[in-house]
Amino acid sequence: MNDLEAIKSRFIALRGYWRPWTASLLQANPAFLIHYAEYAGYPAQTGPLSARMVELIYVALDASATHLYEAGVATHMRLAQQAGASEADIFDVLHQVTLQGVSAVLHAADLLHEAAPLPALPDDDPLCVRIEKRWPAEAKRLRRLASQDPGYVSVLLDFVEGGLPEGGLNDSERLLVRLALHACFTHGDMESTRALINQGLTLGLTRAELLQSMQLGGHLAVHGAALGATVHAKISPPAE
Repeated sequence: MNDLEAIKSRFIALRGYWRPWTASLLQANPAFLIHYAEYAGYPAQTGPLSARMVELIYVALDASATHLYEAGVATHMRLAQQAGASEADIFDVLHQVTLQGVSAVLHAADLLHEAAPLPALPDDDPLCVRIEKRWPAEAKRLRRLASQDPGYVSVLLDFVEGGLPEGGLNDSERLLVRLALHACFTHGDMESTRALINQGLTLGLTRAELLQSMQLGGHLAVHGAALGATVHAKISPPAE
């Protein structure tokens, strides 16, 4: 086995896939693949989360509307199923992916509330009770939004509660998926990330579990290199 074949084998062992962009990098910059495989593989292989949970988080990150990387969704959905993920698990993840967009609404509504504040709803208001029960990590911002448009928050909570498949993730697993989505550089909502960390600790998740969830999103930036390597291969003259 020559050096390039060894690099390819090592990459596949650590990352579980091989694609045209990795083949291009193998020829142009094999050192990239050597060190990327170790960097990207580290959080997946050394943290406390199960292989099933790691792959479900990858599905969420690649499927996110901030990323939409179909090849990654296909790879990690297959690996998640091989690691024991059910159909309900996968569609639970896609439910969390859909809810990611609420973050921007909450931020924008807060700006409107600052410019034109309204009285807060009382603590015993049924909608406030629902917010605290179903979405405690975003309770303050959801309550501010509810003072402006209670109907929107009501139907949002209907979707949060009713859009879940039966038999999917538990609350801690769901939080880890949401944490990865909000902490990832493609979204970068640090206010929600802070709230999710605090809620996760309250649920009994460990520092290592929370950290691993956040680390898994960092190397998705390689998809920029994947695009560049693919374009380079298309425009470069064939080797003689």
